[in-house]
Amino acid sequence: MKSTHQDFLTGARDSLPILLGVVPFALICSVAAISVGLNPVEAVGMSLIVFAGASQLAVLQLIGEGAIWIVMLLTAWVINLRFIMYSATLSPYLQDEPLKRKIPFIYILSDQAFGVTMSKIASQPPANPAWYYYGVAGAIWLTWVFSAIFGAVLGNLIPASWGLEFAFPLSFMALMFAALRDRPTVIAALVGGITAVLTKGFPYNIGLIIAALFGIFAGVFAERRAKA
Repeated sequence: MKSTHQDFLTGARDSLPILLGVVPFALICSVAAISVGLNPVEAVGMSLIVFAGASQLAVLQLIGEGAIWIVMLLTAWVINLRFIMYSATLSPYLQDEPLKRKIPFIYILSDQAFGVTMSKIASQPPANPAWYYYGVAGAIWLTWVFSAIFGAVLGNLIPASWGLEFAFPLSFMALMFAALRDRPTVIAALVGGITAVLTKGFPYNIGLIIAALFGIFAGVFAERRAKA
């Protein structure tokens, strides 16, 4: 039991550098929600229920543009498809965990929690990877929730001069560069990024969906070619 607690605390401690990007990211999501007409309770509720900043910001932008609900749903679904891969990768380390403990921590899976956990497992595997992940994910989730509440309370009082919008791309860039370890992932990132730039002007953020799909297809194709 002592080792599980130690791995949990180690995971929480290792998440600290990432939290510097989580705080402004959650603030942005709440402020964006208030700016498109949601009240503070709805803004915090969205962060609690969805808990996926990238899709939240995309959907909030679509709300501001008056998009129909099916476009919002499709956009959020495509953006969040990556969590299927995250879950599949983590499943070997959680398969012996009881459902009562596994389900809530699956709910709070995030890009940051996945990135930190898998980086640790690849470099210095903890004795209890599941508990290490619990520590990372729990710390990130708590930080996200309190930051979302803070942002919802302040609403539009947060000045634009703070430049919080940079937290969104910087948070993902830190994870992306750490993940670029082989040719397929580099190709996927390049194709997705270039496509996103070329389709930036497409209505209702459709370009984001196209870029995600192109990046995935390019990565899968490159990986199959490498194995052939």
